[in-house]
Amino acid sequence: MMLWGAWVTVLVSGVAIVLGMPLGLFLCFCLTSTRPWLRYISRVYQSAWRGTPILVQLLIIYYLLPLIGINVPPIIAAIVALTLNTMAFQAEIFRGGLLAIPAGQMEAARMVGIRKWSARYHIIIPQIFRLVIPSLVNETISILKNSSLISVIAVTELMRVSQQIVAATYRPFEIYITAAVIYIVINSLLSLIGRAAEQRLAHGT
Repeated sequence: MMLWGAWVTVLVSGVAIVLGMPLGLFLCFCLTSTRPWLRYISRVYQSAWRGTPILVQLLIIYYLLPLIGINVPPIIAAIVALTLNTMAFQAEIFRGGLLAIPAGQMEAARMVGIRKWSARYHIIIPQIFRLVIPSLVNETISILKNSSLISVIAVTELMRVSQQIVAATYRPFEIYITAAVIYIVINSLLSLIGRAAEQRLAHGT
């Protein structure tokens, strides 16, 4: 049962991170837009999601969707909430990478006739990823740990499964230690994958 819970934890966290990447990049470019109104709206969104507890965000999404006529399983509500959360944090990570790239590169691309979004896609974004991989790995680990909160909306991830086993066996110490070890193993694997990806990109392969 705990392995199933671990799989659900990885699935929900992984989907949220993957969906959050393009959304985070889009928000990053909105945050650095030349249009003041777009920057303002983007900052308000980012501040709201970075400045409120993720548990509150989960509960709002879980109870809001049915109110607007969207009935989805708890796991989908969890993915939506985690995606919107990591989108805000990834946007700031990407913004840091973007600001580290010389502005002259975009100007040079425009001068030779490359369109703005094409230059961003082919020139700027690959460099951003090379610069921010360590931060993205940290964000992935953060989302993985925060996913333990989705048990409050009845998603049977690792923590909820652990609670169910504890209720049935009355052996909390052993069960929660096992859950902690599983989290550590998953996070360690993520760190190894992140370092490997960073080294590959550093060598241009």
